Amino acid sequence: MTTVQTIDTLIEARWIIPVEPRDLCLEHHALAINAGRIVALMPTNEARTRFAPRRQLSLTQHVLLPGLVNLHTHAAMTLFRGYADDMALMDWLNRRIWPVEGRHVSPAFVRDGTLLACAEMLRGGITCFSDMYFHPEAAAEAALQLGMRATLGMVVIEFPTAYAVDADDYLAKGLATRDTLRDEPLISFCMAPHAPYTVSDKTFERIVTLANQLDLPIHIHLHETGAEIAESIRQYGLRPLERLHRLGLLGPGLIAVHAVHLEQDEIALLALHGCSVAHCPTSNMKLASGIAPIASLLEHGVRVGLGSDGAASNNRLDLFREMHQAALLAKVASGDATVLNAHQALRMATLEGATALGLEGRIGSLAIGKQADLCAVRLDDTSLQPCFNPASHLVYAAGREHVSHVWVSGAERVSEGILSGTDTEELLDIAQSWHNKMDI
Repeated sequence: MTTVQTIDTLIEARWIIPVEPRDLCLEHHALAINAGRIVALMPTNEARTRFAPRRQLSLTQHVLLPGLVNLHTHAAMTLFRGYADDMALMDWLNRRIWPVEGRHVSPAFVRDGTLLACAEMLRGGITCFSDMYFHPEAAAEAALQLGMRATLGMVVIEFPTAYAVDADDYLAKGLATRDTLRDEPLISFCMAPHAPYTVSDKTFERIVTLANQLDLPIHIHLHETGAEIAESIRQYGLRPLERLHRLGLLGPGLIAVHAVHLEQDEIALLALHGCSVAHCPTSNMKLASGIAPIASLLEHGVRVGLGSDGAASNNRLDLFREMHQAALLAKVASGDATVLNAHQALRMATLEGATALGLEGRIGSLAIGKQADLCAVRLDDTSLQPCFNPASHLVYAAGREHVSHVWVSGAERVSEGILSGTDTEELLDIAQSWHNKMDI
């Protein structure tokens, strides 16, 4: 006689894409959740006889998949959405972004901007984001308010800002925040040197030591533009990646953000050291940085996750769009329509990002024992009919507007498209207040 197990939640779905094993789409299956973790994935009829759920949800026209992982963003910069459009990267930074940050960035700015970002990301199926910005304690406050998972970067640059005066000060403040929040289950940390052109050799050496001691990833903008590489050759006689290699930064914990301008030997070097790339296709296009060599990176076995970058250079925190753009750009850049298929794009938006952050044991796929970070996408809209392949639909046809439900550690954060934990009118008031303060 089969023992019936009491659980918190049973989610029945028309389709489930677990990401692990690869290329698998299950039909008429159910996911069992208890104490925030996945305890079973099995055919619906079998699950109904095995479990007695406190809550049962039937998603008859939906696909259930892992929550999306945004591998690179600057969440608080949501308050700069549309502030500095149609500009080249260094003009964008020097003439618009860095000056306005100097006037406005504060703990309140970061908290409010990150709150807006978390609301946007959760409604779009993103359950975890890797952030690179000032005042990580304020970003954590916002993420925890909405119950979202976050990996917060301990930002380091050499020059002073309203947040810190020098590299040592940035590191001290980041490490203090990590110590304060180290027991928060939804919060983790990484080292976040901004870029090779804003960080010295001495600081990089200290970052390597800290990353090794604390077992933290290193999250850095790298080879984003041709100008960055030319300046590195002028100043150091080395391309940025080789400089970081000589300083000891390359390894499984390195997340190279953008990685647009890579030569074949550099791709091989990233592969040899087990590094990851955070691919931000929309931001790369908008800033005219170029097209990252994703087909070659994948061919060499380099792990590639997806990032939105910040809303100031995208202008959406939307991984459905990033999956779509990544797949199409890889095909047109390589001349091979088979490159980066739908299942690969979904894996990049989930498990590959989680693995880059060192969180693959907890999130990124619908495996038994992992945290129940998931999202459901409704596919019965007339614009999505007919549906022959749910995975292809998620990448090429559906959008974040079709996300119906989102869970983080088994807690429902979005239900029927409605975000829990905050008031939409309050978010609109926050955005308007900061808009009024900006001097356009």
